[in-house]
Amino acid sequence: QVQLVESGGGLVQAGGSLRLSCAASGTISSIYAMDWYRQGPGNQRELVAHITTSGSTNYADSVKGRFTISRDNVKNTVYLQMNSLNPEDTAVYFCYAAGTYFTSGGIKNFASWGKGTQVTVSS
Repeated sequence: QVQLVESGGGLVQAGGSLRLSCAASGTISSIYAMDWYRQGPGNQRELVAHITTSGSTNYADSVKGRFTISRDNVKNTVYLQMNSLNPEDTAVYFCYAAGTYFTSGGIKNFASWGKGTQVTVSS
């Protein structure tokens, strides 16, 4: 299967920046899309940013102009640069990826989630 590991979370003051990373590992054949989601206290998990293999991106309205998603297709890694953070951005941030991977029985589809990384923004 394919595993995702996030890093880069932490505590930051309002107005500050953080950069999250998510590395995919395993017998990967291709990754169609890599996304960042977040889940704040008492909230449902929501899509923050989406990027395709070709680099097309989409963002939640709440983060447009502040967050930038990017990916390194060679390293199978996706990044989320977060600027001008505010307390409403406090959440656990999850990485999601979908694609195909090699198995002894041929190529199969995968859809994987990371375990999440905590981002806390103090006022």
